[in-house]
Amino acid sequence: MALLSASVLLVLAVMVQESLGVARPGCHLHPFNVTISSDRQGTCRGTQVINACVGYCESSAFPSKYSVLVASGFKHNITSASQCCTISKMQKVKVQLYCGGSRHEEIEIGTALSCQCDMCRLSRY
Repeated sequence: MALLSASVLLVLAVMVQESLGVARPGCHLHPFNVTISSDRQGTCRGTQVINACVGYCESSAFPSKYSVLVASGFKHNITSASQCCTISKMQKVKVQLYCGGSRHEEIEIGTALSCQCDMCRLSRY
């Protein structure tokens, strides 16, 4: 009986975590809705589900080796290493923008196909 109740509690805990949006370890695809306007007035609008990369990757910090301390004039006393969750593959998707009446426009935007933990960097896709 105790094993059965422990299993039920574990299933409930997992369900609650998933419903609250608690992040899983690692770097994963995460779908979300975007609303796109053709201009600031919103003349043409459309929505599309696209994927982003969301999650946590490994990072660490530790005291620097003596050789690093000497080379840096004893200013670089902490060495850190980190990775960031990033898009590893993208693809273009077409989005229909509705402009009122029977007028439509079509644009292309990017969506993530796969994610990975990789070197942290500033970038624009």
